[in-house]
Amino acid sequence: MPLERTIEGLRPAGGAHAATPAVSVVIPVFNEAAGLSRLHARLRAVLDALNRSAEVIYVDDGSTDRSLAELLAIQATDDRVTVVSFARNAGQHAAVLAGFAHSRGNVVITLDADLQNPPEEIPRLLAAVDEGHDVVGTWREGRADPAIRRVVSSTISWLISRSVGVEIRDCGSMLRAYRREIVDHVVRTAERAPFIPVLAASVAREPIDIASRHEPRLSGRSRYSLLRFMRLGFDVMTGFSMIPIQLVSLVGIAVALLGMGFGLFLFVRRLIVGPESEGVFTLFAILFVFIGFLIFAVGMVGEYVGRIYLEVRGRPPYLVRGVYRPKD
Repeated sequence: MPLERTIEGLRPAGGAHAATPAVSVVIPVFNEAAGLSRLHARLRAVLDALNRSAEVIYVDDGSTDRSLAELLAIQATDDRVTVVSFARNAGQHAAVLAGFAHSRGNVVITLDADLQNPPEEIPRLLAAVDEGHDVVGTWREGRADPAIRRVVSSTISWLISRSVGVEIRDCGSMLRAYRREIVDHVVRTAERAPFIPVLAASVAREPIDIASRHEPRLSGRSRYSLLRFMRLGFDVMTGFSMIPIQLVSLVGIAVALLGMGFGLFLFVRRLIVGPESEGVFTLFAILFVFIGFLIFAVGMVGEYVGRIYLEVRGRPPYLVRGVYRPKD
């Protein structure tokens, strides 16, 4: 597959940095220049305290601020840091996928750049991996977000879990750990619109979710609006399950049967009562309900067709502008 070759081709070459680290930390970055130095200072302290080797992969997702310059300045002070720069914004999950492709660690940890997931939680994830779990997810305890955002996130997580048959307690938490074999599988089976936590959990033998601290965002703003949450839900449900389109078909059959039954009722009523015009607005209301469902059904089919179209074109999910490795 061209996509697989493109992603595999982005793996770092050997040489001075060919030694395999025990831990890789992958961090997608988009317009987070204000907090990057604070993030790396805390992350560096955590990695220094670990009794194992580590590397950090920052993926600049086409930032329009000074994020790339900040990342290169950080790299100049820490030879564990590699920076991958995208030509344009491709989305958080594409950035994580690129980080996976460039990582070399036996365990790969993903982390947000906004410090809402504290880097100090990393040792707890590694402890869970050491216990034998191949995928360690987290759910945000005491979540520091508005109530409406928490409700929407919980609803989307529940819908995703029911649709794809994989239990994801908190789909919005980026703080996760994966063993190497899971990461390699995700890279090999990469898709145009992947949702990595579901894809990884679907092939894991011993997944687990643990609670993690959640802190308020110190700078910038979240890019996950209600519309993006809805798009994410559609991407996951249509990318991992046929249940949505099957439900649409079942509801369509039920609506058709109800429509025929209601038509028969009106026909019998006309024979008994005679012609009447008082119910015309009721008929219009019912018609609008049917039309609304029909439009929804067409949109659902379009989601599946659109995914097929994107996959058939075989274009890579991201374009790399540059890879800056230690001592380059």
